[in-house]
Amino acid sequence: MGPVLFTERASKGFAELTRQRLDLGKFGEELALEHLKRLGYKSIVRNYRCPLGELDLIAKDGDTLVFVEIKTRKGKSLEYAKEAVDARKRVKLSKVALSYLKSKEGCETKARFDVVAIHLGENRPEVEVIKNAFELAYE
Repeated sequence: MGPVLFTERASKGFAELTRQRLDLGKFGEELALEHLKRLGYKSIVRNYRCPLGELDLIAKDGDTLVFVEIKTRKGKSLEYAKEAVDARKRVKLSKVALSYLKSKEGCETKARFDVVAIHLGENRPEVEVIKNAFELAYE
């Protein structure tokens, strides 16, 4: 059997899957933001980007700066969404958060990492906020 060629037809299917994944993520971010606002969080920056990566949301919860990772999953359990923030992802988020702190807030700011896990099942979306989900992670 010879090599598999990347065809235009396959690339259209891939592009559609990518678009669906991006739309799902955007929908999840909107749900998470609404939920966090009801809990008293104040949004500062959405989709903060730097050369090291991206943070979905930076917010304030009282006097604490919160770096929020939002994970939305459709058809799979809420646990599956929560497990998506693995060790590698925590290291990446930590690096981006440190970059933000150095450039904007200063390193003396009280901060934490929260994860918002969203499960889109057949009924209403399930949203869970995991405060202080992980500590600053290094490689």
